[in-house]
Amino acid sequence: MDPAMIVLDDVLRDRGSRYAASAGVVASKAQIDSFLASLRQRRKFDKATHHSWAAILTEGGPLKGDDGETGAGAVILKMLDREGLRDRIVVVTRWYGGVHLGGDRFAHVVTCTRAALAALRATT
Repeated sequence: MDPAMIVLDDVLRDRGSRYAASAGVVASKAQIDSFLASLRQRRKFDKATHHSWAAILTEGGPLKGDDGETGAGAVILKMLDREGLRDRIVVVTRWYGGVHLGGDRFAHVVTCTRAALAALRATT
């Protein structure tokens, strides 16, 4: 596991769904793939329903992935862009609790992304 990986477990819960946020430094698509693979190797995270993520690479531009949580990657990407962060990844992980959350899931993605961004700021 990457010691530079920030993992915030159990950021929030709503109607059975649980959310976590992770963040770290990446400079290429290969490093993004490695970051996501490392996250999924964690016992708890390998059972998650969604790992939505975004990064803006200095060499490669904006990249995102919804992992089945339609629109979540775009929300994270917009927040990274607003912060002016490059070569950083934010991943919002959700364990689905059996109840559709509708639009509330976007508010939860924002909450988790804010927590990850605050943790990134605290390490720089």
